Amino acid sequence: MKLLSVSVSLPREIRHAGKIVTTGIFKQPVRGPVHLGRCHLDGDGQADLVNHGGVDKAAYVYSAEDYAWWRRELEREDLPHGALGENLCISGASDDSVRVGDVFRMGEALVRVTQPRVPCFKLGIAMADAAFVKRFAGSRRTGFYVAVLEEGRVEAGDSVARVARDPEGLTVRELFGLLVFREGGEDRVRQALCSESLSAAWRSELGALLP
Repeated sequence: MKLLSVSVSLPREIRHAGKIVTTGIFKQPVRGPVHLGRCHLDGDGQADLVNHGGVDKAAYVYSAEDYAWWRRELEREDLPHGALGENLCISGASDDSVRVGDVFRMGEALVRVTQPRVPCFKLGIAMADAAFVKRFAGSRRTGFYVAVLEEGRVEAGDSVARVARDPEGLTVRELFGLLVFREGGEDRVRQALCSESLSAAWRSELGALLP
């Protein structure tokens, strides 16, 4: 596995549907090492701190293979890393192979997977297509958020190694289907809730599915 790009952006105001919207969705790849701290990468920021950022979602990771899939699906070669709003694009780590609780060494940093990404309307703004949000969710190629266990510098070209995993945990794709599309019963929900790595937000939402 390899870290192919590191992308950041600070929130900015744009006009959308007749309103002013503040968003940090427009990520741009950066050169050189970037410090990955407990809550964010240096130079990166989130406009909506309720649904983005914080210790459970310090960085958003997307698969290079899924980028290639989207380029074919959309017939768009002009889909550079960062276009989907991710901070870190890595090769060799798809949503159906990564589990919540997996721990990765990326450059100097050590991170742990906490939850899938749920796309919001701002992804539609970035893609200039409001319908893309539903299409993105339906693809089950959502990417995932990580918490930072050890801070450190990360840089495009760094190797990525999985150093720990929970073999009983749900994959990112399975977990997304469970909460968003209700693909699974109560036993599956309880299995997901057994993961100590699961983000607080997803723990609350999944817990609400139980009687």
